[in-house]
Amino acid sequence: MSIEIGSTVEGKVTGITKFGAFVELPSGDTGLVHISEVANTYVKDISNFLKPDDTVKVKVIKIGDDGKIGLSIRRLEETAEPVKQVSKASFEDQLNRFLRESNERLQDLRNREAKRGGGSHK
Repeated sequence: MSIEIGSTVEGKVTGITKFGAFVELPSGDTGLVHISEVANTYVKDISNFLKPDDTVKVKVIKIGDDGKIGLSIRRLEETAEPVKQVSKASFEDQLNRFLRESNERLQDLRNREAKRGGGSHK
């Protein structure tokens, strides 16, 4: 079986390091899933996501001149479930709501301070 960039294959995790996981492919070749290619979230400890002998689907993202194969799990997730884009109006609505609630909280704190007889001495 020939490995090509962009292809999706299933392999077996054969080793875990601090920087990634080695995956044996059906062709018998071994590729590396770099820690940055494991998930769409920050991965501090790869062993929280992968274990030796796990079967994983990976996307071939690079084949170096030296024969090293770069793999990704994260990029499969991107194509499987596209991330919803927040529209500009939605962001503006959220920002306006945040500002309104912040101003209400500030006013409430000022009112409490005035009732206790505190406040600034000018």
